[in-house]
Amino acid sequence: MSEQNIHEEESANGKKGFLTKNRKKIIIVLASLLAVAVLIWAVVSLVSNGEEFSWFSNQMLALYIAAGVIVAFIAAWFILRKTLRTRLRMEKALREDPDINDWLVIYNWTPKVLYIPTIVASFFAAVLSCIPGIPAAVIGGIWFVIFFLNFLVEEYNISIKILLITLISLGFFLLWLHLLGRVMDFLNLFKNIAISMNATVYLLIGIVGLLVIFISWLKGLFYYMTITPNYMNLQDGPTESGEQVGREDYNTRIDTSDFLERLMGFGRIIITFKERKREPIIVLVWKIRKKAQQLESVRAKFAIDHLQRNITSPTEDE
Repeated sequence: MSEQNIHEEESANGKKGFLTKNRKKIIIVLASLLAVAVLIWAVVSLVSNGEEFSWFSNQMLALYIAAGVIVAFIAAWFILRKTLRTRLRMEKALREDPDINDWLVIYNWTPKVLYIPTIVASFFAAVLSCIPGIPAAVIGGIWFVIFFLNFLVEEYNISIKILLITLISLGFFLLWLHLLGRVMDFLNLFKNIAISMNATVYLLIGIVGLLVIFISWLKGLFYYMTITPNYMNLQDGPTESGEQVGREDYNTRIDTSDFLERLMGFGRIIITFKERKREPIIVLVWKIRKKAQQLESVRAKFAIDHLQRNITSPTEDE
């Protein structure tokens, strides 16, 4: 029965590998067909518009460049896909490792990811700007308030104590103005701040913000840290370039002192080294609560290979 199970398992693994290889080939074929279809569509559209067709016209040259870029991208992916060592591939390898049950892979987000509320507000403002009847100054004013608060969150470390002190101080200040009868005069000062932008500007701000965050995520595919019970691997590049640090040579600390960052789900993992000359590594991570629990679980354990136990056990019996 055991040999039959092993045979069935090997057969299933073989089928899985066969399907994976075929899936990759199908993707390449479909992408190539897409490039050919775009070329044919462009040729047909030029002919159907009644224009004089020429294989060396500006439109056709632009089409050749676009098709060449697509083909070059497909060829580069096909050639380099086995040499790239991404964070996603590392997570898959750790997930399939029977000797490691607890692990953590983290990478450093750009601090501009904290501007997500401003990015979302920019897209909403772009939509509202297209609706007639809504004053542009009102939309710009609300957008500026969100941006200013976002700037304070990104620029300063605001703990819950500082936040409470600020709110209490602001309350006493407004109470003092109320006693003087000057509250409305103070609020009327903000009417002079009239920010008016069209939908294109709001849309451009949102797109640029998303692009910055995407580049940070893309960089995190190749520059990341893998923490296991036995070691920490510092990955530095798209291939195998990196450094491995033993568990005794570094310490970790969780920093969630910034209350507003914590409300957004962000926090910092600080890695310090026993070598005093080495600068600590500060990593801004998302879902800090989950990451902190995983880090505590990893640092509390020590993994031993199953193969090593199987080899040493007969010697002990002897």
